[in-house]
Amino acid sequence: MTEIMEKGFLAKKASMVMQTLSTEQKNRALVEMAEQLRINKEKIKTENQKDLQQGKSAGLSESVLDRILLNDERIETMAEALELLAGLKDPVGEVMETIKKENGLLIEKVRVPLGVIGMIYEARPNVTIDAASLALKTGNSILLKGSSSAFHSNAALVACIHKALAHTNLPLDAVQLLHNNSREAVKELFHCNQYLDVLIPRGGKNLIQTVLREASVPVLETGAGNCHLYIDESADPQMAISIALNAKVQRPSVCNSIETVLIHKGWFEQFGQELFDAFHDANVKVFADSIIGACRNDVYNATEEDWGCEYLDKALSAKVVDHHLEAIEHINKYGTKHSECIVTENADHAALFQQLVDAAAVYHNASTRFTDGFEFGYGAEIGISTQKLHARGPMGLPALTSSKFLIKGNGQLRQ
Repeated sequence: MTEIMEKGFLAKKASMVMQTLSTEQKNRALVEMAEQLRINKEKIKTENQKDLQQGKSAGLSESVLDRILLNDERIETMAEALELLAGLKDPVGEVMETIKKENGLLIEKVRVPLGVIGMIYEARPNVTIDAASLALKTGNSILLKGSSSAFHSNAALVACIHKALAHTNLPLDAVQLLHNNSREAVKELFHCNQYLDVLIPRGGKNLIQTVLREASVPVLETGAGNCHLYIDESADPQMAISIALNAKVQRPSVCNSIETVLIHKGWFEQFGQELFDAFHDANVKVFADSIIGACRNDVYNATEEDWGCEYLDKALSAKVVDHHLEAIEHINKYGTKHSECIVTENADHAALFQQLVDAAAVYHNASTRFTDGFEFGYGAEIGISTQKLHARGPMGLPALTSSKFLIKGNGQLRQ
């Protein structure tokens, strides 16, 4: 029996136990997980250093290494997120709808766990904690398939989870890390319909598209983040520049950072030099259209490929547009339906932008960096959904549930 089939069987068995647990039991496990992260902090950092050293030797970029890094601050942030999640409402068992029929039938639509979740993700080991904690809170089991670049970190984090579960009523097999990194094993995961109820990919465009194309297990799609900032003609210059810098530079390696800036030609004529001076000072590499290129000698010529590129680094593409409708058209053509922003003092332009831009999160006068489960009040998130079925945007607790109809009668027969 392969690793996936063996662990899938155990996860399915554990999911039956998970469905019987109380909210208090699940919350206790989350608090215990937070405590284990703090107790084992030094061990986690030691294992994380192995991944970082291997990554450097393999020539991984600084942005990827930053995503792998676990330091005191990030470990404490994970622990605090677990405690916050324990304090959130448990959606399992919520009565979503009640129907009372004239014949006496009582029909209730209630939230239930999905069952067994398969999670395949790249680089970021914090996803191990986010995914496991959300799965446990919603009464699910989870199989974790992280990338080989963060294997030691992921293994250390799962060891902490198992230490925590050992002190509770939750089965250890509810959270399992897959070790086999071969292509054959990954393909087997794609078709593990016997045990998996849903598969969630979280990573770059290539990973997500591969899963969508090849998996027979139902997929909850999370999207790559080719996010845009449009600076409208009436935008406050200091606000626009501050938002642009924050959305690009604050943490460029994550999916909610901007990758393209679109600028109204009138605003560019007045304030463009100041904006691109700020990018230059922040060491942001700019791939620009001919209008910007004619004014700057520190930018590179943008190609068609740049408009659809998720740099995940201190780089972006930039283009001057004639009006807000052109910006909307560009975003809907090249965007990945993740997070988009307009900076403007024109309320009509903002309303139309938010109405017509096809994305999970559409901002007016605020950085796209807020597209995050923690910032939205969901505690943690299992990913940012860019699809329109089941869930969209930051996927917190409700996104990891399905529904079931419970019908109570006293002998009714259909005539």
